[in-house]
Amino acid sequence: MKSWSASDIPSQKGRSAIVTGTGGLGYQTALALARAGGEVIIAGRDRQKGAAAVGSIQRELGSTDVRFEQVDLAELNSVRALGERLRAQKRSLDLLVNNAGVMTPPRRATTKDGFELQLGTNYLAHFALTRSLMPLLREGNEARVVTLSSVAARRGAIDFDDLNAEKGYRPMPAYSQSKLACLMFAFELQRRSAAGGWGVASIAAHPGISRTALLHNAPGRWSGVGALRSALWFLFQPAAQGALPTLFAATSPEAKPGGYYGPSRLGETRGPPAEAKAPPQALDETAAARLWRYSEAMTGATFG
Repeated sequence: MKSWSASDIPSQKGRSAIVTGTGGLGYQTALALARAGGEVIIAGRDRQKGAAAVGSIQRELGSTDVRFEQVDLAELNSVRALGERLRAQKRSLDLLVNNAGVMTPPRRATTKDGFELQLGTNYLAHFALTRSLMPLLREGNEARVVTLSSVAARRGAIDFDDLNAEKGYRPMPAYSQSKLACLMFAFELQRRSAAGGWGVASIAAHPGISRTALLHNAPGRWSGVGALRSALWFLFQPAAQGALPTLFAATSPEAKPGGYYGPSRLGETRGPPAEAKAPPQALDETAAARLWRYSEAMTGATFG
């Protein structure tokens, strides 16, 4: 793969996309898709931040087809409501980018449905959102679902006996589990789409180590990792660079269904996008099928 940049994004005119997350990687992904001519819906919890993101893109690009839809990924009813609104508004969808997330809150917190916050927000909500939007995606033009994982997935393990960290909570292992779950979901979704003839490509991506607000938002700016992020900012690549693997997976004709893409340099922490190496535990199809069954039971979102 040659060095790929945002200038290589093919025209997105006539294509529609939904990106979860109003800042950081989500914002940069939405901006690039809109710049390429796509219709973009930014979905997030905070209406003020959503309006600011839409306004910023419109000011930079001029008149463009971008708007905001409210969704709280920590509440399944909100996820379902977004799906219902979009199915009422649209006939098809070409791209879903499962991007938004939370990282390492210092104390165990839960979603409104009682799930450990990182598992519920990063993974289960996107599992349910993908199911809710699948009727639109199946009507899309070469539709894709891009789900974001993380380099932290390398150290992840799915604890089927304590998925919600009720027996013991440690911030980073819980985050790693959620991001491993996202990666396993992306691979399993592709297997099921291919077997069922759904016509939807599922692709995974990760941003390496990028300058986003994740480490400031959950652990806190003055936490150990938050202070590290502030003091050593130069070690983190810009969010626009971190969004390139997502954009490659979302738009490139070279991106393969069931593929996994991340930065190409320094142990996949920075640089232009390339094929990423999936950790062995992400390739366990038996565990992935088990996780899928658990996810359907926990969310009530059954793919059939």
